[in-house]
Amino acid sequence: MNADEQKLFPGSYFISNVIDAAEVKAQMSRRIVTVYLMRAAMAGFLIGVFYLANYAVISAFSAIDPALTGVGKFVGAIVFGFALVFIYFSKSELLTSNMMITTIAVYFKRMRVRRAALIMTLSWFGNFLGGVLVALLVKGSSVLDGATGEAVMHSIDTKLGYLDSASGVMDLLVRAIFCNFLINIAMLLVYNGFVKSEGVKVVAMNVAVMLFAFLGFEHSVANTVFFTTVGISNGIAIWPAIGNVCIALIGNFIGGGLLIGWYYAFINDPMRHLGNESSISAPASESMEG
Repeated sequence: MNADEQKLFPGSYFISNVIDAAEVKAQMSRRIVTVYLMRAAMAGFLIGVFYLANYAVISAFSAIDPALTGVGKFVGAIVFGFALVFIYFSKSELLTSNMMITTIAVYFKRMRVRRAALIMTLSWFGNFLGGVLVALLVKGSSVLDGATGEAVMHSIDTKLGYLDSASGVMDLLVRAIFCNFLINIAMLLVYNGFVKSEGVKVVAMNVAVMLFAFLGFEHSVANTVFFTTVGISNGIAIWPAIGNVCIALIGNFIGGGLLIGWYYAFINDPMRHLGNESSISAPASESMEG
């Protein structure tokens, strides 16, 4: 790509980095599936721990003074915001960011849809396994006792309550769209090459997750882990929980896969917009698939 095209399509470096990451994930999903699942499980485990910390912070502030509950939600959201930071720097695999990565790879014909679907399925299943481990450990502890448990159950009631009406389902879907839009716009900053400082990357990831947690947006993996943890310890209405996760998955894919992944792939595709004027060739066809 020449200098003029670089100015017209400043996201080309981002696209290149994402495609490189997608190709590594494709290799792992074929050759070392167990390792891939373990990396995904770590992401689920981290989300479970940080999500519980979020509610512990909320309950601690509420115990001081109920008027401080809002402050507790804000501080708890900041704490939870570091979950994505830990996931990124530990090289763990999170479904919601993979929605963006695989969509871009499919758009540029560097990955087939079935491979993208497999990667996302493995990501979610691994995230779930990590959540199961958190749930089993919590079952043998007093983590959900007292005020923290009350805060958790209040949140469960809210999340499952979305399924009570059509307007609630739409509310859940929109909250899920916003959630993964925030996560993946942060990952765009991490991958785009313009942000050099690791500290700035940490802030970007933390702010994105903090906003979704504080505003009550819905994250399919966090909900999967959350429902599993509560279900194993206290029981939960299974079908509403499954319904919540399914709708959140759809919303998350729209927010991260389409509004970030497809959107930025489209606006950074010189061959589509310049055609024969472009100095670069079209992206190579998928060569990793058998």
